[in-house]
Amino acid sequence: MATKKTVPFNGTEEQKAKLLGVIAELKDQQGALMPVLQEAQKIYGYLPIEVQKIISDEMEIPMEKIYGVVTFYAQFSLYPKGKYNISVCLGTACYVKGSGDIYDKLQEILEIGGGECTADGKFSLEACRCIGACGLAPVMTVNEDVYGRLTVDQIKDILAKYE
Repeated sequence: MATKKTVPFNGTEEQKAKLLGVIAELKDQQGALMPVLQEAQKIYGYLPIEVQKIISDEMEIPMEKIYGVVTFYAQFSLYPKGKYNISVCLGTACYVKGSGDIYDKLQEILEIGGGECTADGKFSLEACRCIGACGLAPVMTVNEDVYGRLTVDQIKDILAKYE
C-alpha cells in the first residue's frame, strides 16, 4: 500500500494551547468528541495524527476510536489542503467525457495522489462525485474557479495560472 505524501506537521504552541482550551471546556460533556474534532480542524485546517494524539491523551479516548470517527465523516481531513485545492469531478457525466484522464494527468504533473498535498503546500488534489455542472463535463475546480469542457492538453496552462 502506497503512503500518502504530505507536508510535515508544523503545529504551533499557540494552536496547541487553543486546542487544549477547547478540550478543557468540552471534555466533560457527553458527545464532546465531535465538537472537539470540529474545533481542532478549524484550528489546524486538518486532523493529522499528532493532533489526534493530543485529543486522545487529553480526553482519555483510544486513538482507534478517534481515527475511526475522523475517517468515517467526510467533513474531516487527515491531510492538509494546499493553497490551491483542485477537485476533479468523477461523476458519471464527467467521467464518460474523460475526467479520469484529467485526474490522472494532474497526479502525474503534481506528483501527488488523490487526497495529497504537494510538498510546497501549493496544490492539493481530490476527486468529487458531482458539482452540478454536468453540462460542462468534464469539470474541475481550483478553489472557487470552475473549469469545464476540459481536455488533458489544457491542464498545464490552467496550473500555470496559479504558479
